[in-house]
This record gives sequence, structure tokens and C-alpha cells, in this order.
Amino acid sequence: MENPFKQINMPLKEVPPELKAKVMHDIAMAKLVMEIAELFSYNLSHVIEQTIKNRKS
Repeated sequence: MENPFKQINMPLKEVPPELKAKVMHDIAMAKLVMEIAELFSYNLSHVIEQTIKNRKS
């Protein structure tokens, strides 16, 4: 069995452009979903806060 740590010093190989594009697209979609989730979670807490304040009045 070969030692995988011996390959660490080897030069890096170029990634195929279509694979790189797919990974970048997936990262962008994940970031978009996280930003949308953050937006809705913030607004939801604001709505709950306002509802509680209005009920006390």
C-alpha cells in the first residue's frame, strides 16, 4: 500500500473547466439559499416581535 502523504509534494493538476464551472455554480446556489434563508428568518422574527408588541397595547 502506498503512502498517500508522499503525493502532497507533487505538483497540482489542472481541474477540467466544466467541473470547475459546476462547483462554482453549486457554491453560488448554496450562498443564494443561505442569504434567502437569512432574509426570511430575520423578517419572521421581526413580525413576531411586532405582533407581541401590538397585543400588549
